[in-house]
Amino acid sequence: MEIAEIGEFGLIRHLTENIELKNPETKRGAGDDCAVMAFEPGRQVLVTTDLLMEGVHFDLQYMPLKHLGYKSAMVNLSDIYAMNGRPRQMTVSLALSKRFAVEDLETFYEGLRLACDAHGCDIVGGDTSASLTGLAISITCIGDARPEDVVYRDGAKDTDLICVTGDLGAAYMGLQLLEREKTIYNSQVKSDSAKSEKQNAELDFQPDFAGKEYLLERQLKPEARKDIIEALAQAGIRPTAMIDISDGLSSELFHICTQSHAGCRIYEERIPLDYQTAVMAEELNMNVVTCALNGGEDYELLFTVPLTEHDRVAAIPGVKVIGHMTKPELGLQLVCRDGVEMQLKAQGWRAI
Repeated sequence: MEIAEIGEFGLIRHLTENIELKNPETKRGAGDDCAVMAFEPGRQVLVTTDLLMEGVHFDLQYMPLKHLGYKSAMVNLSDIYAMNGRPRQMTVSLALSKRFAVEDLETFYEGLRLACDAHGCDIVGGDTSASLTGLAISITCIGDARPEDVVYRDGAKDTDLICVTGDLGAAYMGLQLLEREKTIYNSQVKSDSAKSEKQNAELDFQPDFAGKEYLLERQLKPEARKDIIEALAQAGIRPTAMIDISDGLSSELFHICTQSHAGCRIYEERIPLDYQTAVMAEELNMNVVTCALNGGEDYELLFTVPLTEHDRVAAIPGVKVIGHMTKPELGLQLVCRDGVEMQLKAQGWRAI
């Protein structure tokens, strides 16, 4: 079904009419000029927004729309957890070209709702617009927390332990794998373009993903670490600083150190890596530690805790202590396996 058949307002109704509100703070969702929320006294509201552009943040040649919807939600949910909060509501705005049908948007919303349902978050509105340059996705997520529970980036102190969740670099390796297979596929299509039936190239091509499923999952279906936030609360641990790893470990450490007016020392041997990540890096002749430091899109949590919390934080499954904070004049240092210290540099996002 073409979107023009039901129009903008019909599309909005079609995508949102069956959304059930789960949070008592949500008084009115999609359907009015504004969503209405009422938060109880003693709670602070957390708001985050992300913009995802086709061709920059995702490639629909290998990103299924359901996975895209799921990942788009997780990117924002992760930001709320990085503040030690709980996500409550979400708005979703889309700019669409004519190549998308209603069924495409239904598939996108399936992934979006799957993510929101898993994290108890209400979809309460958004906007749609025409686009001449492909798909653009803008999502805003609203969460809340008690004032005493909110964790910022500026609270890390000298000797605090530096902790990360999960493993790092797998999402970046998953992206490299997808890009490699895309290049092979496109070159095969180009070489077979002289054939009378170009579809033969599509039928003959089989991407080489065997034994690399975890890398694909980390790139296409990341998971926000709600479980770690709950585990920290259950253990009675409040991080002194926290951030989610979207731009790579080095960049996120830079943010914490800059805003906390501190330095850091992390140890190469303690950076958590998955076996598939290491194998893929070797296959592509890349340094796996560099991938973990600068790859990004892991959506794991990086946080600091006082030195006295070592035993309790180390006992939480999925958390690893990788270093400690230092005085600012010592800078950001990576201690290599041979004992040599190297200065960390934040890569992050740069404009073209």
